This record gives sequence, C-alpha cells and structure tokens, in this order.
Amino acid sequence: MEDRQFGRIRFVCGDNNGKYPFNHSLYLQGDRSRVIIDPACSLEKLTRLKDEGVDYVWLSHWHEDHIRYIDLFENHSLQISRRDFPPLTDINIFLDWYDIKIPQERSNWKRIILEVFNFRPRCEANFLEDGATVDLGGLTVQVLPTPGHTPGHLSFFFPEEGLLFLGDYDLTSFGPWYGDVYSDIDETIKSIHKLKAVPARKWFASHDTGLFEENPGRLWDDYENVIYERENKLLAFLEKPKTIAEICAAWLIYGRPREPKEMYEFNERVLVRKHLEYLQRQDKIVSEDERYVKA
Repeated sequence: MEDRQFGRIRFVCGDNNGKYPFNHSLYLQGDRSRVIIDPACSLEKLTRLKDEGVDYVWLSHWHEDHIRYIDLFENHSLQISRRDFPPLTDINIFLDWYDIKIPQERSNWKRIILEVFNFRPRCEANFLEDGATVDLGGLTVQVLPTPGHTPGHLSFFFPEEGLLFLGDYDLTSFGPWYGDVYSDIDETIKSIHKLKAVPARKWFASHDTGLFEENPGRLWDDYENVIYERENKLLAFLEKPKTIAEICAAWLIYGRPREPKEMYEFNERVLVRKHLEYLQRQDKIVSEDERYVKA
C-alpha cells in the first residue's frame, strides 16, 4: 500500500498496512493551515511531514494507536472532541476508560501505553465542535460526530474532494469495537448509518484496507451485521446458564485464542460484557447468582 495524494489531502499509509498498533494518517494542506490527523502511521513519515510543515494535530479519538507519535508535535496545537479529551490528561484516567482494574493487567497496560505508545499527559487542547465547518484555506472540513466507538469519536468530510474519513469505523471483517467503559452499541449502529449516508466519492479508514475508491457497498452491512452475529452467538450459548468466565472461554468474539494472550483475553471479556449489558437492557437475557441465561 502506498501514500496517495487527492488534491490537498494526502493519505499517509501506516506501518504494517495500518494494522494495530499503527494507523493510517491524513495530511491536510490548506493555504492557511496544515493539519495531521491521527499521528500514528510511521515515525519516519511523520518526521518528514513535520519538516514540510504542520500547524495543528487533530485526533479522531483518544485511543493509543492514534496518538503513538503525538510527542513529535508536542509544541503544536492539539484539537479533539471535548468528550474524548479526559484520557489524554492522565495515564490513570486513560486506563480507567478502558476499565482496566486487575492490578497485574493495569501494571502491564500502563507500561505498554507509556513505553510503546509514548503517552505523555496533555494539559491543554482546543476542541473540535460537533457539526462545525473548518476552512483551512482552499480546503473545507466538516466535523461529523460519530460516537459509539468512543463518546467523542469524530469523522471528517471534505466536500470539495468528496472524501470521507471514517476513523475507526474501518469496515474490517472483525467488525466494530465498542468495548470501552463509555463505548455504546446503539450509538455505534447510528454512526455506521450516518457515515453510510454521507454523499462521498472516496472513503478513508484508519486501519487495514484504508482507502476505498469505490463505494464500500455491501461492506457497510457486513460491518454492522457483525454486531448482530455476536449477539446471536451469545444468545445461542446462553440456552443454559453460564458465568462470564465460561462465556469468555468459548471465544465467541474472536473465534479462538490468540496471542498476545493477555491482550485478547481482555478484549474478549470487555466486548462480552458490553453485549451482556446490551441484551439485559433489551430483556433478552437475565442474570442470577452471577450466571447469565437467555430469557
């Protein structure tokens, strides 16, 4: 995969084809302002872009794989949704938003966030307002609130070029992520529908394929349907009462154990919990004595 230029917008391909722990970034070249969106693609590429000129750093959301090299731009203005700023102010808030409570897990993740993702607390930021239109000089950006993945996740539409930046609504076969404390399944579904309706001609995503030069078409439905497939698997598994440990051991989300074990066990657990909470609100399952069963 190669970097691509579309008018004043550069798609900057991430290392490892944009797979976690990297992403794909965007470089916006306005007459008045130059912006890097999600500086976590490549240390080498971002260093070159800094030399070309960067005035602002925009974040689609707070996750570690979108801030990996933000320390390169520590003297640049940071812009993000107000709702997603708190985790960037303190490592403990960062870990709290992931609901990492077990001491050993918390210690491991703290080390990773600090050492691998170069986390440094940010005391100040400017906030991108929902629905705002930003004129960078010959390049207009519409700020689209797309919560669910995180409460303040933002997508960006560039009407002159007909380009839509999806952020982490990345249309991968794995499906959406909504495992954080403040993630929300209903909001995720609404945001997918919102993005699908935007009259774009090209689509950028933060990971994997990254660039779609034709309408993703069926991928929109496939991506959303992963949510319902997870739900159906869980309901089928809960014909008889199960504890959370028993549910997670079945690997209904990831299909099988994966490495690194600690990371994927955590991911499986938080996504299972989200679905259990979601199904309970819909009265599709009930719980008793720390066991869950289909209603």
